[in-house]
Amino acid sequence: QENESSFDFAFVDADRANLKNYHERLLRLVRVGGVIMYDNTLWGGTVALADPSSAHPMRQFAWKDTIEFNKMIAGDPRVDISQVALGDGMTICRRIY
Repeated sequence: QENESSFDFAFVDADRANLKNYHERLLRLVRVGGVIMYDNTLWGGTVALADPSSAHPMRQFAWKDTIEFNKMIAGDPRVDISQVALGDGMTICRRIY
């Protein structure tokens, strides 16, 4: 509680399976108008594949978690998002409330 709404920026480069949990926690820590940036959200473009079996085996393991996170964050009314297709992709979120 001590740090709620006290950060302007957070960068997340963490395990895909827990991104939803990190997002909820960061929304409490980052102030309204602040930015949260998530790394590897396009996962080398594999999120556009209907079936990840043609992707490199390293990319297959987090394919589903990455897609689920992207769907969740795209529907989150508390943030405006922009995805950047640089490297493995980044999602930039601005907290709006």
